[in-house]
Amino acid sequence: MSDLVTLRPEGLYCAAGDFFIDPWRAVDRAVITHAHADHARAGHRHVLATAQSEAVLRCRLGAGLPLQPLAYGEVVQHRGVRISLHPAGHVLGSAQVRLEHAGQVWVASGDYFVTAEDERNPTCLPFEPLRCDCFITESTFGLPIYRWRPQAEVLAEIDAWWRGNAAQGRASVLQAYSLGKAQRLLAGVDAGIGPIAVHASVAAINEAYRATGVHLPQTVLLDDRLDEASLRRALVIAPPMAQASRPLGEHRVAFASGWMQLRSARRRPGLDRGFVLSDHADWPGLQRAIAATGAERVIVTHGQEAELVRWLQEQGLRAESFRTVFGGAGEPD
Repeated sequence: MSDLVTLRPEGLYCAAGDFFIDPWRAVDRAVITHAHADHARAGHRHVLATAQSEAVLRCRLGAGLPLQPLAYGEVVQHRGVRISLHPAGHVLGSAQVRLEHAGQVWVASGDYFVTAEDERNPTCLPFEPLRCDCFITESTFGLPIYRWRPQAEVLAEIDAWWRGNAAQGRASVLQAYSLGKAQRLLAGVDAGIGPIAVHASVAAINEAYRATGVHLPQTVLLDDRLDEASLRRALVIAPPMAQASRPLGEHRVAFASGWMQLRSARRRPGLDRGFVLSDHADWPGLQRAIAATGAERVIVTHGQEAELVRWLQEQGLRAESFRTVFGGAGEPD
């Protein structure tokens, strides 16, 4: 029996259905798991994605995107392959792709977030475990060093940092990816501490989230209309390396990312603090997610493949890797 999904130069390919999953080159038919740039590329002739991701996909790839929206759990058949999309818990509209054909069930996870049962990303639906024969898993943080603390603790630290800066009359610049991380922070911080200003790229994604029904606190665009007194109490959320649209005066800079688990990352020039907050599964989360699938075969991709493959093989599973062009890129803007 042939594999349901293989790796081709364009990306992950389902030959039975003649379509690709998250291809990095333009193709005729693509299933896109979510709107991050390392998964969603422009130029495809036909695109299948979740209805919840439509607004952010069109924001990033253009209003003319040839998109067929699919509700979570809804099944479509294409050339005999049953395709359905299921929550991944990563960002708004993120999905796992379930494929069923000729007695086989494969699941391609895209990126996903799964952690302790009592917490989740509040801006999207939680990860849904799917039973399958083969599970294609991401491994962005596929090393034992990556173990996330409860997000409530991290958000409390961010609030304390912001509150302390505001008391000293200096802006708090929090670097975060414009899609997903920025909105998760907005949904979790204490908006009563002071005004929240956002970079234009964050503001555009915020509107797509709000249009999809996600509640976010009021924000203002970081521009000259924000008075100096307000700026000195403000939390400013902007993508890493983004250029401010106005002088910020005295300020402190922090970065919220899973990469902040590494001491070397926290010591990067110009960074005062690093907050460990990720929208990807950590090492225990990867283990729990894979176990929940019941899959006897696991294909590891998009990150620390070798280490996770080795661990899975030690557990008696058939494990191998697909090496994508993005490797461990994570969440590029």
